[in-house]
Amino acid sequence: MAKLYINEKNKLGHINEEIYGNFSEHLGRCIYEGIYVGENSEIPNTNGMRNDVVAALREMKLPVLRWPGGCFADEYHWKDGIGPKETRKKMVNTHWGGVTEDNSFGTHEFFELCEQIGCKTYINGNVGSGTVQEMSEWVEYMTFDGVSPMAELRRKNGHEKAWKVDYFGVGNENWGCGGNMTPSYYGNLYRRFQTYVRNYNQEQPIYKICCGANAGDTYWTEEVLKTCFENTPKQAHGLMDGLSLHYYTVPDTWEDKGSATEFTAKDWYKTLSKALYLDTLIKNHATIMDKYDPDKKIGLIVDEWGTWFNVEPGTNPGFLYQQSTMRDALVAGLSLNVFNKHCDRVKMANIAQLINVLQAVILTDGPRMLLTPTYYIFHMYKYHQNAELVESYMDGVKEIGEDMEFRVPNLQESASIDETGTMTITINNLSVSDSEPVDISFAECKPSSVTASILTQKMDAYNTFENPDTVKEEAFTAFQVTEKGISFVMPACSVIQFRVK
Repeated sequence: MAKLYINEKNKLGHINEEIYGNFSEHLGRCIYEGIYVGENSEIPNTNGMRNDVVAALREMKLPVLRWPGGCFADEYHWKDGIGPKETRKKMVNTHWGGVTEDNSFGTHEFFELCEQIGCKTYINGNVGSGTVQEMSEWVEYMTFDGVSPMAELRRKNGHEKAWKVDYFGVGNENWGCGGNMTPSYYGNLYRRFQTYVRNYNQEQPIYKICCGANAGDTYWTEEVLKTCFENTPKQAHGLMDGLSLHYYTVPDTWEDKGSATEFTAKDWYKTLSKALYLDTLIKNHATIMDKYDPDKKIGLIVDEWGTWFNVEPGTNPGFLYQQSTMRDALVAGLSLNVFNKHCDRVKMANIAQLINVLQAVILTDGPRMLLTPTYYIFHMYKYHQNAELVESYMDGVKEIGEDMEFRVPNLQESASIDETGTMTITINNLSVSDSEPVDISFAECKPSSVTASILTQKMDAYNTFENPDTVKEEAFTAFQVTEKGISFVMPACSVIQFRVK
């Protein structure tokens, strides 16, 4: 039997709601067909945005959305996506499938989408093929309410008041698709470009994000921070508010990533082991950040994460369309627990991607829409948003797996308490075959009200448009409330969320 000890009196940090963010790129069917169908579509929409998708994202409590990329961001020229749609420039999306991008979804449409969802905005600027002037004018167009050429252009295009840009990324993956730069070169470019990301509204400052490392590339982190802090250590915190990190869970090789739906138990454990590597990555990069930023003023922004498998057979290889199984659900559950536990340094995370791409929370097919197992994890975990992380410890955890190199704990958890005093506990059972009895003990809390939900199915189960409810969140009632805790048996291959008052 495993025992989970929770000291609800020991609060360890604030879990930013932005940890539960998402990422939308002009890639495959994420934007077009997934989010945006146009005002004249027969699919029910509001100003071109799918009503069913917006409703699902509101229910999931999506807190922040990153756009327009990704690799696409560093070939995106924002002026191509404003003004009358019939006169907007068309371009070739060279990164993703070589398809024509007609720019019918641009700046105005992105803010319209975020307003409908009720989420914060994260804009990614173009450093790879753009100019300082282009980036500066985009910020002015979006956020300046006074008299200026860009503000007047915005008004001419139909939006009188300035928008609020909550987050702004200065470039994307500039070590790769964003320009193949060296870290010191990018660091100096960052210092220059960010200067012109102006705070026109001092009451709503833009949170500026510097392009960080790919997975375990600690050299990039060290050199970029050294460059940004060099000669101006006291002012460096004003140069950046966040440093990004990208990490994808790829079970095999980048050349052959494996199937999203056909895999063995050995593949399952290998994938979850690689997902848990996030914990090590965060510790390694945070150690370097601590050298330059011991007070943790700069957030680690994991703005691309999730599983990456081979595309579904018969689909465009450049569209990155993959199914989402219970394996993806466990990857999401594990990752979000890890982010929660590192909330002192991790201030935002954005799973890749929102719809129809990689580890999507929603899939669409014409007028049809389905929620993936990953969606339900975000729905179950949403109560952690803006809560306080509390101390938790799991005793009696077993190491499991079919390969000594890729062993994982059978159970993993995180716990938080919100301003009303309600606790949220999220627990993952990583075993594909074995259930596990669990006792939860609290330091002082005597539960007066307990509710729970569960996501469980066989390891390779997933939802289809013909059977959209094969995997879904359901009420969990098979527990007993004791004087100081909760006792239950956790099914194999499952995620459980408790709400305790």
